[in-house]
Amino acid sequence: MTLDQFQELRQWFLRHRGDHPMEGHVWTTLLTLWMVGWVGAPTAWLLQWDLAALGAVLLVFAPGRYVAWRDRLHRRGWLRCDWIALLR
Repeated sequence: MTLDQFQELRQWFLRHRGDHPMEGHVWTTLLTLWMVGWVGAPTAWLLQWDLAALGAVLLVFAPGRYVAWRDRLHRRGWLRCDWIALLR
């Protein structure tokens, strides 16, 4: 995901806060985990906490994996995702 796509999603969630409150909370949680990954990975690496560094690096990819998962479910017709069209 690009930073422009992150911004588009953030704006969508802000505009539809009343209609989709749970999705907004999930997205905020994912962005928090993403930031924990970016801050925690170098810190854990410097402190030589290998498992923590690995976990933090994996958190960096959490928003992108979530979007890919939602896109796959949307394409299969298992759930409706109103914001996925922003990323295409």
